[in-house]
Amino acid sequence: MVVLAHPDDESFGMGGTLAMYARRGVAVHLVCATRGEVGEVEPQLLKRFKSIADLRVHELACAAKKLGLTSVDFLGYRDSGMQGSQDNKNPKSLYSAPLEKVSEKIVFLMKKYQPQIVATFDPAGGYLHPDHVAIHRATEKAFFMFHNLNSGKEDDYRPQKLYFHTMPVGVFKYFVKLMPWLGMNPHQFGKNKDIDLTQIINREFPTHARINYREVVELRDQAAACHASQGGGRSSNFFMQILDKFFGNNDTFMRAYPPPVKGLIEKDLFDGV
Repeated sequence: MVVLAHPDDESFGMGGTLAMYARRGVAVHLVCATRGEVGEVEPQLLKRFKSIADLRVHELACAAKKLGLTSVDFLGYRDSGMQGSQDNKNPKSLYSAPLEKVSEKIVFLMKKYQPQIVATFDPAGGYLHPDHVAIHRATEKAFFMFHNLNSGKEDDYRPQKLYFHTMPVGVFKYFVKLMPWLGMNPHQFGKNKDIDLTQIINREFPTHARINYREVVELRDQAAACHASQGGGRSSNFFMQILDKFFGNNDTFMRAYPPPVKGLIEKDLFDGV
């Protein structure tokens, strides 16, 4: 089970890993906290849709099919926008939601699907998006709530491993230095120019698993292209191509539970399961 914040997070983040496991017959369940209501969208893309949320849910359905996901569930929160924006204050936003309530919804879906592996963003939310950080905290809390609820009961289900998808900070450091030479502003990156890469490069997390998804790169790219409203067919693919070039089609993860073995980098999230 992968618990993320917005439509497109599944493809632009660990999409290669999700597609690889789905192709190998693993049931891959996606939990998406919001419908991406705050994302900026080119007007022509909205012609067939009543709202930005409707468009982005449609794009997610396309991506889920390309990746081979088994299910997609929404938690029903509103996109909070970037840190400090007015959308943070919306009472329906994920940012405003009580952590306990969000965690309870995730626990409910864990009980429903009974995943062996749970994955979400790293503690910095990848690039400090408040929704990413919020869903990281809620997922972590849900995972350990589940363990505490069922501790000592051998017959009760408990998820076995928790992973945080991590960003390749080393590559970002070189990329940030190169960006001005490429005519790009590292303080205004992404489709909506709302990502400050300089705030990311000093937040590095350990790598405990490295998953090679070379066999499904085309599926990952097709899924990303479904998110046309977020630049999936253009800048995002360009960015992922840079990461692929440096990382050889690998996703990296920090293992939060059980405690990692010092010096061991797993090549399969299901090692030991």
